[in-house]
Amino acid sequence: MSEALIERLVEFAESGNQQKIIINGTSYQGWIMEITEDALLISTGFADKSGKDFWLNFTDLTTAELYYWDNHVDEWVAFKL
Repeated sequence: MSEALIERLVEFAESGNQQKIIINGTSYQGWIMEITEDALLISTGFADKSGKDFWLNFTDLTTAELYYWDNHVDEWVAFKL
């Protein structure tokens, strides 16, 4: 993937307290843990036993809705790649 896309994803990962990614109606809410050259890892849940990690390919993110939790306004804010 392009360096510019990776930089935007890093910016997304550093935005807000949590991130939410919706792909084809499936919502992944949690924290971006890792970004590679073709995917990102989002960790969901609040504990090791209830949380799960998901690798999401960049190709899937082209149609995804991205949000981050903004503590200043206490709401989800849309993020555009």
